[in-house]
Amino acid sequence: MFNFFKRNKSNVSKTTNKQVFYNEKNALVIHFKCTKCGEKFRSYLRKGYDFVTDYETGEYKINKEYIGSNCFNKIHLSATFDRNYKLKEYTLENGKVISKEEWEGKDDA
Repeated sequence: MFNFFKRNKSNVSKTTNKQVFYNEKNALVIHFKCTKCGEKFRSYLRKGYDFVTDYETGEYKINKEYIGSNCFNKIHLSATFDRNYKLKEYTLENGKVISKEEWEGKDDA
C-alpha cells in the first residue's frame, strides 16, 4: 500500500562494462528510457557548462531531472566524473540506460 513513494532505482557503480556516456564534440551524451512508459531520451551534457565542479576533489558532478511527454514520471540522473570526464559512478532513478543503436531504432533490445 505504501509502495507509492518507493522509487525505482537502477544503481550502477564504477564497475560497469556498459558504456553509458558517449563523447560527442564538447559534450557527453547519454541515451535512456522511462521505465514506466518506455519513452526514449537523449541528453547532451556540455563540458564546462552543465557540470558542477567539486573544488575539494577536482571531480565533476551532474544532477539532472527529466520529465517526458508521455507520462509524468520524473527521471533523475546523478553522476560523478574525474578530471578527464571519465565516469566514476552514476545513478539513474526511474530510467534505464539504452544503447545509441536502440535510441536510433536500429536495435530492439
